[in-house]
Amino acid sequence: MQTGLTGFMNAVVCLCFVNSVILSQAADNMEGNVALSERPIRQSHSLCAGEKEYVHKRKQIVLHSLNTLEINCTADSVPHIALLASGGGQRAAVGLVGSLHQMEKEGLLDTLLYLGGVSGSTWSMASLYNDSQFSTNMDAAVSRLFDSPSVKLEQAVDWLGERAKEEHFSLADIWGVLTSAGFMKQMDLRCLSDEANRNATNPYPIYCAIEKHCFTQGPIEGKWFEISPHEAGFTELGLFIETSLLGSKFQNGTLLEKKKEMDMVKLQGILGCAIANEETLRDFVPQWLNVSGHLDSAAKEYLRVWIILDKVIALTRITVKDTTALMYLDKLQKILEDKVNHSKTESVEAESMEERKTLFNQWSQELLAAVETWSQSLDDGAFKTDVSFLINQVIPLIAEWKWGTTGNFLYRYQESSVPACLYSNERLQLIDAGLVINVPYPSFLGDKRDIDLIIAPEYSAGNMFETLTLARDYAAEMKKPFPEINDTILEDSDWPKDCYVLEGKEKEPTIIYMPLFNRRNCKDAEEFKAKMDEFSTFQRPFSQEKIKFVLETAKENVKNNKETLLKEINKAALRRHNKWKAGEP
Repeated sequence: MQTGLTGFMNAVVCLCFVNSVILSQAADNMEGNVALSERPIRQSHSLCAGEKEYVHKRKQIVLHSLNTLEINCTADSVPHIALLASGGGQRAAVGLVGSLHQMEKEGLLDTLLYLGGVSGSTWSMASLYNDSQFSTNMDAAVSRLFDSPSVKLEQAVDWLGERAKEEHFSLADIWGVLTSAGFMKQMDLRCLSDEANRNATNPYPIYCAIEKHCFTQGPIEGKWFEISPHEAGFTELGLFIETSLLGSKFQNGTLLEKKKEMDMVKLQGILGCAIANEETLRDFVPQWLNVSGHLDSAAKEYLRVWIILDKVIALTRITVKDTTALMYLDKLQKILEDKVNHSKTESVEAESMEERKTLFNQWSQELLAAVETWSQSLDDGAFKTDVSFLINQVIPLIAEWKWGTTGNFLYRYQESSVPACLYSNERLQLIDAGLVINVPYPSFLGDKRDIDLIIAPEYSAGNMFETLTLARDYAAEMKKPFPEINDTILEDSDWPKDCYVLEGKEKEPTIIYMPLFNRRNCKDAEEFKAKMDEFSTFQRPFSQEKIKFVLETAKENVKNNKETLLKEINKAALRRHNKWKAGEP
């Protein structure tokens, strides 16, 4: 009897040991295969638990801020206020820092529950949120625009070398490292999900992108993509995964293999890559290259090569201090410019489409060959090694024109709302959301975040008020509330005022729209246009003088409109209080 009991106990101990080993191996393999029964996709049009908890904590800070401003408010009726920053390259990145800096000085920054961005504004958001307390010290954020040490070329190349080993390597990685090094002067290697457990000192951040497959051939519901510290997914489809899983391998709603989460350098490359869309190439087309407004495929390929090489050279300059290296870069710039000018002469002589196609292909190869010859002519050393590696990574990606690729969590997902362009692709292509709407309105319309007041500093280029009209049309198509836009406002597009208020009714949010350049800082429409041209989106990194000018202009806009902001914040608090009294959530 004793022997039988002992045998039984030994078997139990053995079984427990085996189970513990299995569990231990499963934990150790978090980067590898994951149990097929796991279903990590959340389907909902409500806030996830993590965002809900953060917002609840943030409301305590907002409440204190409102009381300090002598705005009547209770814990049950804190207004939902979001600052939605537009895109606009470095102009937007610097402008957002200026707007937030002045809001802090005026005691307004802590009234914000949310901060949303697209394109260039997400570059500065990424930099700001590297500091878990930035809302209390915007002076430090401003200082970083001027005083940050430059990123060294070898540091950028080392990062790129690691990314090149990964499955989802694309031009967005090149763009990300050059943006980080060239514009923001820092390599932020943390992951967005690292912020999930922070306190609520800063507004809750929402970064926005679009999915390229759906952008070009899918329904509107599959286009808009939002990323927060807790979740990433499709706003209108209501399909999300934890942000730490973005890029992992999925099929039929099951997590097959967990991949390492992308860092903020790569994310900046994805969020700000407007040129991923070939239509954006038109902004770079010189007159001699365009024939009756038609940009054929051969011309597009030539532009791809020229634009990327030009940007790589310009941003590489920021990462080097050695005078010999700078001399080499100047020489390469001159070689490419001479090639382009020579092409201009030949283009005039080419008449047929077939001739143009042959010429463009020839020019593309000549540009690439010139870069290759130049890199081989460099003196042996670290600069030659780094530049050669960079060029060898860039050239194959130009031919593929692959941007923002990452794992598709909706691949073969059995849900009727999933568009075919998402269902059938193993990879997502996430690119610049400004290609759809250059302000992140879609993530903040409707019941999910139930926004009372949107503060919208406008740093966009192009047609003034376009972001408003596009958002209005988007809201109408998605059957979401949006305030009325008076037609008389649109008549100001050539020379806008510094502030407009679009009054929201019932479920519509009120929008405070604040153009960067306006009648207060431009004496007439001609000066307004000149300023928009001078600070255009697609140009080389700003000088210190340009950075200071944009920064001060954005600050002045907030300062000049403090009373309007306070008035509308007060009305938003009253509106939320009335909702609370009526029993609305």
